[in-house]
Amino acid sequence: MKDLAMHIMDIVDNSVNAGATHVEVQLNYRGNILEMTIRDNGCGIDPAMIERVTDPYTTSRTSRNVGLGLSFLKMNAERTGGKVTVLSEPQKGTTIAATFITSHIDCIPEGDLAKTLALIISGNPLIDFKIRIIKENQFFEISSGEIKEILDGIPVSHPKVNVLIRNMLNEIV
Repeated sequence: MKDLAMHIMDIVDNSVNAGATHVEVQLNYRGNILEMTIRDNGCGIDPAMIERVTDPYTTSRTSRNVGLGLSFLKMNAERTGGKVTVLSEPQKGTTIAATFITSHIDCIPEGDLAKTLALIISGNPLIDFKIRIIKENQFFEISSGEIKEILDGIPVSHPKVNVLIRNMLNEIV
């Protein structure tokens, strides 16, 4: 994965495939540390699988026998002196937290976070998303549920809604 935005997209895709109806993405910037947390209420991960979930040769997919997303996330975080933790409970959901030292020379770029987060919301209109960004004493939260209420019937999948969400996110990321 070439940037943080791709990691977020991959993890959220896993949440969607796990049957999640609620997904929270939080980015917490503290000086040169970025803490990324993605939490869902999907089917969760079996305890026996948790210990192997960051191994590239472990996957629950039947279409291939490798799962590189969490392996690359772990590698990219650890290269900066950060870490990845995965907590999960079957039938309750999963939380993936990654810490990156952003000043480290090996830290991957953020990518287009606003575009990616807007695409996540507009591309999954049936899922309730909460995006939280904490940056330099600023707190920003956007909820797809609140957006739906405000739009009063206009679908979040509408291209102009995607642009609206992206523009709101661009103000903070």
